Amino acid sequence: MDFSFTESECDLVSLCREFAQKEIAGRAPKAWEEARCPTDLLREMGALGLLGILIPEQWGGIGMSTVGFVAAMEQIGLADQSVAAAWQAHVTIGSLPLYLFGNDAQRERWLRPLAEGRALGAFGLTEPDAGSDVRGIRTRAVRRDGGWLINGQKTFISNAGTDMSFGVTLLARTEATEGQEPAFASFVVEKDTPGFTMGPKMRGIGWRGLDTRDLFFDDVWVGDDHLIGDPAMGLSQFLRTLEVGRISIAALSLSLTQAVLDMATDYARQRVQFGQPISKFQAVQFKLADIATELEASRWLTYRAAYLRDTGEPFLKEASMAKLKASRVAAWAASEAVQIHGGLGYMLETPVARFYCDSKVLEIGEGTNEIQHLVIARTLGC
Repeated sequence: MDFSFTESECDLVSLCREFAQKEIAGRAPKAWEEARCPTDLLREMGALGLLGILIPEQWGGIGMSTVGFVAAMEQIGLADQSVAAAWQAHVTIGSLPLYLFGNDAQRERWLRPLAEGRALGAFGLTEPDAGSDVRGIRTRAVRRDGGWLINGQKTFISNAGTDMSFGVTLLARTEATEGQEPAFASFVVEKDTPGFTMGPKMRGIGWRGLDTRDLFFDDVWVGDDHLIGDPAMGLSQFLRTLEVGRISIAALSLSLTQAVLDMATDYARQRVQFGQPISKFQAVQFKLADIATELEASRWLTYRAAYLRDTGEPFLKEASMAKLKASRVAAWAASEAVQIHGGLGYMLETPVARFYCDSKVLEIGEGTNEIQHLVIARTLGC
């Protein structure tokens, strides 16, 4: 496998690095402190073509490879995790269901504004009683008057409540044929649809700049043209999209590990104790060396999963391995980086503390690490 970047991928990395360091790094921390989603930055990313990074030019995107997306994520997430998290949720589960399973009319109506950066995408899966247990979904869609009547609740849904959100694509249980397994389907529910309401922005310990909310559906009626893909294949369609989401979380984890490694290394060179920089002490050197080594291992797993997707090969196991390894390393590396900073690292005024707060959710989002263990074990025949 050759992971050398193509010319277009190199250009993308340069673009993202410049934008991340000039715009995101300076403005996003304030949004994190204020617990608001910086949609101004997301709109600017849209103007650069980044919100349609995985969507072909035919539908308003730039048609970048998955490898290119991972490389771009490393640059965006290095500057701020909340912005990167909102971006990856939009790019993967927020947009790909429409591209992969929608018809041309639906792509023109909903996908093009997402890809062109004029709107922000969201997907509603998790519920108060269903997350890892996807089949436990209770939100129900029933055929009614030439369309579907939707009732239920979603929770922990990102990107649905911002001033540039278009609405949400959600997974709902449909009427099951007697004696058969429950069926699930995906539907688009646009903002301001009667009966569709949202709770207040949730307050997490990290990703404070990401807009995450409860969504409520009370007799929400949508036409048949809001049904995405095969009404009997909604669950498998979403799970296919989730595989890409796992690669994106792995990439986000790489960026966080690199960020905290850089911070810890710089601080260790500057902090003097016992007459010399603490970077001269083996205890600190070993921590930094371990982080760097684990980062490289995570990076190879992640780029391999992305490469397999780009070449059309199966990547379910590899995506889960990358997400499991990279997120676990990121959470551990953030803790080690705080330890190297000592008391200063515990203070929220420091960037390393912000990244530490952001790290834990990487082991939870897009399928918990426990679920990744199950996915991997099943591919081994267990």
